[in-house]
Amino acid sequence: MKTIYRMMAMTTLMAASLTSAKAQTDHAFPYSDERFADLQMLRYEVKDFDKLTLRQKTFIFYLQEAAQLGRDILYDQNGKYNLRIRKAFELIYEHYAGDRTDSQYLAFEEYLKRMWFSNGIHHHYGCEKFVPAFTREWLLDALASVPSKHFTHLGQPFLTETAGTPWRQTVDGWLADNNLYEVIFNPDVLAKRVNLASGQDLVLTSASNYYDGVTQQEAEDFYMAMKDPSDPHPVMYGMNSRLVKRDGKIQELRWTTDGLYGAALRRIVEKLEQALPYADDKEQQAVIEKLIEFYRTGDLHTFDDYTILWAGNTEPLVDFVNGFTECYGDPLGLKCSWESIVNFKDLEATKRTETLSRNAQWFEDNSPVDNRFKKSEVKGISAKVITAAMLGGDLYPSTAIGINLPNSDWVRKEHGSKSVTIGNLTEAYNMAAKGSGFGKEFVISQEMRDLIDKYGDVTDDLHTDLHECLGHGSGRLLDGVDSDSLKAYGSTIEEARADLFGLYYVADPKMQELGLVPDAEAYKAQYYTYMQNGLLTQLVRIQLGNDIEEAHMRNRALIAHWCYEQGKADNVVELVRRDGKTYVQVNDFAKLRTLFGRLLAEIQRVKSEGDYAGAQALVETYGVKIDPELHREILDRYTKLNLAPYKGFINPVYTAQRDADGNITDVVVTYGESYAGQMMRYSRENATLPLVNE
Repeated sequence: MKTIYRMMAMTTLMAASLTSAKAQTDHAFPYSDERFADLQMLRYEVKDFDKLTLRQKTFIFYLQEAAQLGRDILYDQNGKYNLRIRKAFELIYEHYAGDRTDSQYLAFEEYLKRMWFSNGIHHHYGCEKFVPAFTREWLLDALASVPSKHFTHLGQPFLTETAGTPWRQTVDGWLADNNLYEVIFNPDVLAKRVNLASGQDLVLTSASNYYDGVTQQEAEDFYMAMKDPSDPHPVMYGMNSRLVKRDGKIQELRWTTDGLYGAALRRIVEKLEQALPYADDKEQQAVIEKLIEFYRTGDLHTFDDYTILWAGNTEPLVDFVNGFTECYGDPLGLKCSWESIVNFKDLEATKRTETLSRNAQWFEDNSPVDNRFKKSEVKGISAKVITAAMLGGDLYPSTAIGINLPNSDWVRKEHGSKSVTIGNLTEAYNMAAKGSGFGKEFVISQEMRDLIDKYGDVTDDLHTDLHECLGHGSGRLLDGVDSDSLKAYGSTIEEARADLFGLYYVADPKMQELGLVPDAEAYKAQYYTYMQNGLLTQLVRIQLGNDIEEAHMRNRALIAHWCYEQGKADNVVELVRRDGKTYVQVNDFAKLRTLFGRLLAEIQRVKSEGDYAGAQALVETYGVKIDPELHREILDRYTKLNLAPYKGFINPVYTAQRDADGNITDVVVTYGESYAGQMMRYSRENATLPLVNE
């Protein structure tokens, strides 16, 4: 499995626990919006957009349109039936004439909102399939109540009335023929979008639409045969294709403008071409031109050329990610989901990350890992804090708070990487979390709550910066080690490596020397919240009885449980019972830092040597299993707080004002669009793909 360089919003849960310093100022912006199921919708403010030049605003306008046009790609990548189900359900949502206060309709509406949030019918984080609380009969009646004239897609009818056949029967046949009854209502059909359970065929048991008719072994053999161990510049084989077996032969269906997903990619290219004249400089124009070339050809060497140009283009204020990027949705970590973010630099906050990047070599040289695994020369580390202007694809509605790209190990080694911390999203999380009561319920003492109140924001931000800006860019593979050698454990190991790098250094005296923390006690806030999250509170995101499967959650559990077990002899960290409740207590913060350093050294060894057995032992021993009694307790306590464990964002709306000749004279950003209104508008305006994509 290739390494993954995107950090999910791992601090969100703890950020939601306390009244942060940022959240103590009055602000009229409506950060919180509607809540349903286990989800809280938020809004993010695009501060200082009005201060940008017209050229920059116009550039963002076209890039944000491109960011929305890959939505159908992600739905189809997440499951081959998703576009059909979304279309049927949106027909009901728009045209249903029955009682919209009825319990069955309300259950249907919640299911649809969850599907929108997850870009498919499986939970965005846990990957389990949604369980409908409405019946098959109700679904048929509701869909059949929609007049036949509305059954069109991309301007063409996909279901029409037949003389002599009742419309309800026709609709019933369409649902049955497309296997939608089984997919929606049978819990055993496509039960998990991404299955990482040990001992199973991960490809055959995962519902994601990256493979068709092939087994895990066949897929691994197919791509292994492509690799040349002596190639110093290996491409990321398989990242932009579906692997299928047709007439007994395995082949790739490439995602290109003339191939699979071509209709969507052509629309994206069109918007990128419109954005091109407004790029900041010729170097940024070259980045866009190379991305367009990749979309057209699907050539993976062209993709590497694009990422090299992108990583080196650090001067422009406005920047973007657009394309097949992260591989969490593929159980083998090969296929990349489509995502996009459009952003511009927060100049004041970026001073913090620039301080880290200027000192990247010091951090590498002083890391506790074996010298064999260190880079002798750290190249091209650039870092900034950004303001998100638009989220799309696999970054919407649930998103990252930090990004480090590109993913190619050799590109990172020879050309460097670009890291961002997304400041306005972190602020939105903190502002929306004001007064949640989480800290009082789960933090062991008022003294610790006060410490987190005082230092939580600064150390959260700093840990994210260290994780993204330096952690992912640190270390090296030994010569001849395949970057995919850790297979299904690669993502967890990589995220653990970056987290440990941040944890180790957030407590270093260098942080004070660089002016990044106010005093020597600040790091304790991060250490406590991290251990609490890894040992206890992240369990609120998992259904009782389930194992931990998501890579970032496995990473945090691995780190917390390993340090807890290794520190038992010295009582470094303990789980304390008070009044029937379990709390984390850190007794020796200095020794905890030593444990973080020891584990970082081992995790780096595992990655650098490609030690699959070592990775498997660490993840399966410390990162997967949950104590059921503790799990039940944490869930019960969290339920009483009436909080949503997952959060995501409603995008702002950009409107171009034009003169009589059609030239853009200004771009205005507004925030009033509802969640459902945005989703329905996106389905109307950004529908690009057929309902079936083979």
